[in-house]
Amino acid sequence: MSSTELPETRTAAAPPTAPVRAVRVADGEVLRSVALPGLTLTVRARPGNRPGLPPALYVHGLGGSSLNWSDMMPLLADHVDGEAVDLPGFGDSPPPDDGNYSLTGHARAVIRLLDSGGRGPVHLIGNSLGGAVATRVAAVRPDLVRTLTLVSPALPELRAQRNAWPTALLALPGVAPLFSRLTKDWTPEQRVRGVLSLCYGDPGRVTDEGLRHAVEEMERRLELPYFWDAMARSSRGIVDAYTLGGQHGLWRQAERVLAPTLLVYGGRDQLVSYRMARRAAAAFRGSRLLTLPDAGHVAMMEYPETVATAVRELIEACEERGTDNSGGS
Repeated sequence: MSSTELPETRTAAAPPTAPVRAVRVADGEVLRSVALPGLTLTVRARPGNRPGLPPALYVHGLGGSSLNWSDMMPLLADHVDGEAVDLPGFGDSPPPDDGNYSLTGHARAVIRLLDSGGRGPVHLIGNSLGGAVATRVAAVRPDLVRTLTLVSPALPELRAQRNAWPTALLALPGVAPLFSRLTKDWTPEQRVRGVLSLCYGDPGRVTDEGLRHAVEEMERRLELPYFWDAMARSSRGIVDAYTLGGQHGLWRQAERVLAPTLLVYGGRDQLVSYRMARRAAAAFRGSRLLTLPDAGHVAMMEYPETVATAVRELIEACEERGTDNSGGS
């Protein structure tokens, strides 16, 4: 899954299918577009506070984007040179040419991005779907991962949370168009409030400004002609990954991860069960576990300071030990 393709940083106008409204960019962030054969990825950069800091890559979850990391990235700018990627079909990244939204397809996109930019090994940080993607990347390409942080990773559960069932249903053929029609009268704010109630332990923690930004982003996404297709196909990719066994199974790959790992689980997570924390801690060798009883599915957005502190401690411990999983490369 290695790639030697050279990236092309694009500054030209967006493709014709892109909406007119621009993606929000927080103070201190820079957006860039990396074009690879058959794939274009938008990367949100938060440069480190000083030159020479090790690189970090943040990977969002299903339906999210690089914006999910905007609150936490500046809190780690004293330790890493951060970048957050929009996975294919999400955020400001267009769909992949081959239409591959499988977990392997998303992992391959991350690997190609890291290979093309020569930024590895990185401190790799993923949430939900992004946590499953990061797990696979760390397992198959240990040379690219310095440390691994997983926030509510979407790893297979025998008894999935009831609120996670719609994700599985969305993977069924024809369900996404049907849901789109049934919810066509929902306002962007109604959709956002629904997502917040599902993903946050306490939606009241979202500020008025944060809600306004989320509604604006939802309005932008609903203008994308591929919005529902990307959601449905990525949902199908998660379901398919849950059924894989053998060496390609996510739990088996978790056992193969060599990088020092931090696991973050929320006690009020309605999508990934809190009870999975113990199994994950046993699967990832020598891992650290941070449990936040009041957090939901996106702890890095609800409690960015707490999660950032734990990541910082992981990085510092790694630096003290001089941990290197690159095999000398």
